[in-house]
Amino acid sequence: MRRFLRHPVRLVPLGFLAAILLGTGLLMLPWATSEHRITPFVTALFTATSAVSVTGMAVVDTPNYWNTFGLVMITVLTQIGGIGIVTGATLVILLVARQLGLRNRLLVQAETQEFGIGDVRRLLLRIAATALVCEAVITAILAVRLAVSYDYPPGRALWHGVFHAVQGFNNGGFALYSDNLAGFARDGWVTLPLAFGAIIGGIGFPALFEAVREWRQPGHWAVATKLTVWGSLALLLAGFLVLLTAEWSNPRTLGSFGWPGKVLAAFTQDAFIRTGGFNVIDIEALDEETYPVMIALMFIGGGSASTAGGIKVATFFLLAFVIWAELRGQPDVTIGRRRVANASQRQAITLALLSVALVVVGTVALILMTEGTRYFQALFEVTSAFSTTGLSVGVAPTLPESGQLALILLMYIGRVGPLTLGSAIALNTRRPRYRYPQEQPIVG
Repeated sequence: MRRFLRHPVRLVPLGFLAAILLGTGLLMLPWATSEHRITPFVTALFTATSAVSVTGMAVVDTPNYWNTFGLVMITVLTQIGGIGIVTGATLVILLVARQLGLRNRLLVQAETQEFGIGDVRRLLLRIAATALVCEAVITAILAVRLAVSYDYPPGRALWHGVFHAVQGFNNGGFALYSDNLAGFARDGWVTLPLAFGAIIGGIGFPALFEAVREWRQPGHWAVATKLTVWGSLALLLAGFLVLLTAEWSNPRTLGSFGWPGKVLAAFTQDAFIRTGGFNVIDIEALDEETYPVMIALMFIGGGSASTAGGIKVATFFLLAFVIWAELRGQPDVTIGRRRVANASQRQAITLALLSVALVVVGTVALILMTEGTRYFQALFEVTSAFSTTGLSVGVAPTLPESGQLALILLMYIGRVGPLTLGSAIALNTRRPRYRYPQEQPIVG
């Protein structure tokens, strides 16, 4: 056990598991619910996993089922899951001990995927400062808007601002309204700050910091930053155009809005599709032609080392460059003036295939566990859980406990990451001292 715990990668899934179990215990307490009753174990486990994995999917009506204590616990768990349990623990060590040992630096490297360990101290401080500043700004805008335009008392406006700011920046998706944010679909003062918070939190801290630092010279960005930033913008634009076009005349979603409302709702919903988990339109009322696009965007997710899930934007576009290089018969995969390492290509392929396998197996399992669930509904729900997006077509609350446990497992794996979890289980630190002769089998 000591040898198992020594490796940082193995501690990441254990840290998240500990946070989930602790949150489950707290949410099962009678004073966490509005009716002061003990929450069933699976319901508490589902909610805790959804919060720590920053998914936002729920099997109960969040604002009515949980009281203030329960909602505060959900907020804390979301914050822990968003920044990262290992990053948060190392921040505590940094602030208390004023020093950071090599082992703790390696822990943060495993959590944030930062390649160098020399700047971990500065990285952690910048992560904390970025999160706090973004959440404070969003909180202030929401609190003022709710107090001035909706006549919320100051205390309630501040609480709603804090709760939704934490959910927005950390891509959580829980809301204090039964219809999520549908009631604010045409209020840009509420939805836009949350949308931009989700975008910033979903880019990823390493890419975000480099893009801000070298904003005048994007050509000098690292390959990962280029793939993440430009890829995120491309997906954001593509998703916006598809959603706006497909739902323009749908009276149950965008059809009842004027054109400014349609543009606003389409943009904010598009920003929440890949990462945020909020919904400003009724997801169950979408045209069936829209679901494949949403499923694809959720599966891709956000940036590496971010609060978002999915296979990550850099992984998706790296695979596109791999395919392009293979079709052109090029021996190397090049992006800009950089050659991509073979190890990165293998990791991207492994992550994508593992993710596809998990989604397929989860979809089939969900269909077998339930009656009357259509294929695209099961696929949507499974992809949303695995990508930690949290959008739902209403299937999760109706699932039996076995189905909810399956989604819990998918949310956990989606937050930890298939590649990280696989490395944690089957890690072999010893390198072979020999290589076999090479052979090239026929493919296709």
